[in-house]
Amino acid sequence: MSNFIQFVVEGLTIGSFYALVALGYTMVYGIIRLINFAHGDLFMVGAFIGWTALTVLAAAHMPLALALLIALVAAMAVTGILGLAIERVAYQPLLRAPRLSILITALGVSLALENGVLLLYGAGFSTYPHVLTQAGLKFQGVQITFAQIGIIFASFTLMLALYFFVHRTFVGTALRALAIDQDAARLMGIDVERLIQLTFFIGSALAAVAGVMDGLYYTQINFFMGFVLGLRAFTAAVLGGIGNIPGAMAGGILIGLLESFGAGYGSSRWTDVLVFGVLIGVLVVKPTGLFGERVVERM
Repeated sequence: MSNFIQFVVEGLTIGSFYALVALGYTMVYGIIRLINFAHGDLFMVGAFIGWTALTVLAAAHMPLALALLIALVAAMAVTGILGLAIERVAYQPLLRAPRLSILITALGVSLALENGVLLLYGAGFSTYPHVLTQAGLKFQGVQITFAQIGIIFASFTLMLALYFFVHRTFVGTALRALAIDQDAARLMGIDVERLIQLTFFIGSALAAVAGVMDGLYYTQINFFMGFVLGLRAFTAAVLGGIGNIPGAMAGGILIGLLESFGAGYGSSRWTDVLVFGVLIGVLVVKPTGLFGERVVERM
């Protein structure tokens, strides 16, 4: 039983990273019907921005808590602006183009981000400062670290804040109107282009948070880390119902639990088989996901 609970804790922690990245997938798809395959690489960029900021601040002997806060804010701001720039340069000119064109562009942006970070930081691993300790709670053979509790709490807090923003604010109402019909939203006086940019900024900032937390938790990052995680987060978004914010969070947690149980009771070599097998199964059995709604595709 203790092993089961330990795997649940690990799954919730891993799933928190997937969920934050999946929120970006689901927001962008909900607004412009784009699978932004470069989103996983924004997670990677956020991790490197946070690492750079922490390295500089540690050299300046800044207090740890303040350094972590500044690194997190810097990663969110820089990655958010980068996501906004990608939307303006790569995606906005193609919003009226065939979906295949913008999908291929997303793949190209992904490769550009990976190789850009490769040129700047090199192919080796960069190591975060070991600031998260193993201190925590222990009971009946189960250990839950304060770091794990903080990661899970932060992820759920951000998801609830995003849900509140989308469903309880004027801007959120405009975003939901935009997701239903862009032309009607434009006729109602909604600044469609500005809201699309806001969506990319928020999604990229959330990916940066996940990247920094991942770096602090696992300590090692590299230029290719966003590829597989991005695919798993995309699987989480599809599983929960892409376009649905609570669904993205639930999907991320479920994928994290599946990965944890697969590695714990089987072998870590089979986790990708399990995760992407779930993706195939969901697309075959229920393409709209667990919480998704069937929509009519406009031509």
